Amino acid sequence: MDTIASLFSFITTPVSWVIVQFHKLYGALFGDDTGWAWGLSIVSLVVLIRICLIPLFVKQIKSTRNMQVLQPKMKAIQERYKNDKQRQSEEMMKLYKETGTNPLSSCLPILAQSPFFFALYHVLSSIASGKTIGVIDQPLLDSARQAHIFGAPLAAKFMDSEEKVAALGASLTDVRVVTAIMIVMMSASQFFTQRQLMTKNVDLTVKTPYMQQQKMLMYIFPVIFAVMGINFPVGVLVYWLTTNVWTMGQQMYVINQNPTPGSKAQDQYLGRVLKSVTSHGQVRGRTRRNTVKAIVAKGPDRNDIERKFITGLGKLGLAAQDDGTVAKSEAAVLEAEGGAAPKRQQPKRQPKAKRHTAATHPGTAKGSGSPASESKTSLEKQDASQDDKPKAAGKSAASGSSRQAKSGQRKGPQRPKHPSKK
Repeated sequence: MDTIASLFSFITTPVSWVIVQFHKLYGALFGDDTGWAWGLSIVSLVVLIRICLIPLFVKQIKSTRNMQVLQPKMKAIQERYKNDKQRQSEEMMKLYKETGTNPLSSCLPILAQSPFFFALYHVLSSIASGKTIGVIDQPLLDSARQAHIFGAPLAAKFMDSEEKVAALGASLTDVRVVTAIMIVMMSASQFFTQRQLMTKNVDLTVKTPYMQQQKMLMYIFPVIFAVMGINFPVGVLVYWLTTNVWTMGQQMYVINQNPTPGSKAQDQYLGRVLKSVTSHGQVRGRTRRNTVKAIVAKGPDRNDIERKFITGLGKLGLAAQDDGTVAKSEAAVLEAEGGAAPKRQQPKRQPKAKRHTAATHPGTAKGSGSPASESKTSLEKQDASQDDKPKAAGKSAASGSSRQAKSGQRKGPQRPKHPSKK
């Protein structure tokens, strides 16, 4: 670790200068030789560095989301060119170029703050060894060696010997208890940060190997920090614990205000937006209006959560507009004014017996109860009675033929029966 830290010795002077400036401020409040003055100086250094890295953090978020979206396409390229690694790499680079995605962007914040981390480690190691470094002269070196955080010197480590810890004016038990607690807190904050990213801010509709890798890192990173933490000075543990807490809070804010599409966080966020619209009748806040505007612009490409949000607005009688606002929909206005057209009712299905009767006797089914059918029947009866009066002799034949027609026999002259059947 000392060898790696020495590679960043060129930045130790700026880092030591920033710490000394913050120490002057906090020393006037808590005392020059107190752990509060030196500890808060390190915390302020972290805050200053992380504020400067906010643009890289935003770029990291965009890159991570783009990588999640591209995972299905990347998997398809890998399967298509699994026997041609060179063509596979070319297609991957082409995909990155077309979408403007940089795979290394997700590592930019860590890479950017690594020089400051190793420079601080180099400064604290020099303090532990009693050597001046950067702008820290002998009086400041003596003051830093006397500073303790809960009984543990800034330059003490978990693996230091009892003699070395005694030279810094502390006991080995105090050093190991404080460092152990800080290592546990550092690992827990790293685990929680990765966990909330995986459980809340990942598109659940996309199942790719990238998600499995992130899930593995959720368990691997805390173990790495715990193993490395026993070799970090207390001041470096303060630095790393502070940056973990900052990352956790920053990520929590991003998840709540700008969640990944299709994630659980987006469902919760749009639920809060819908609740606010229900209470106030409008979309409040520029960020929320931009979110609604983006959902409207997607059109049919919306995911299930976004369609659920649009449906929820429709139930309130509202429709999302292109500028991110909401307005009353035409259907809601008609319904409110009482001018909505009556709903069309489907005709009732007739019973099977009635349908069979209609198929057998079309005239009966169509007009069984109408006046026209009744009049038509009565006229037919009258005509039949008038025709039957002069033809009394043929009455029996007519009735016989009608009975035969009704019974399903053929009309016309019938073949005589065989004598044996008489």
